[in-house]
Amino acid sequence: MKIVIEFYASLMKYLPPGGRRFRRDIKVDEGLKLKQLIEQYNISDEEAHIVLVNGHFVALESREDHVLVEDDVVSIWPPVAGG
Repeated sequence: MKIVIEFYASLMKYLPPGGRRFRRDIKVDEGLKLKQLIEQYNISDEEAHIVLVNGHFVALESREDHVLVEDDVVSIWPPVAGG
């Protein structure tokens, strides 16, 4: 099935080649869980600070149970600081 991944800031280094700057269309197996997707790209729990699926926040403790579906958009941000 096709989904979209968006990795921002320092996580962009984990994106596969091609596509737009921070966004890629990828194919994944049916039934893939969000935690498995994150691990597939070697992103640690600490690095995956903010994770959204279709614009909705998914907390760390829910990522292992969240099953992705066709056309989901997964957006991941690292911890950020500002002032």
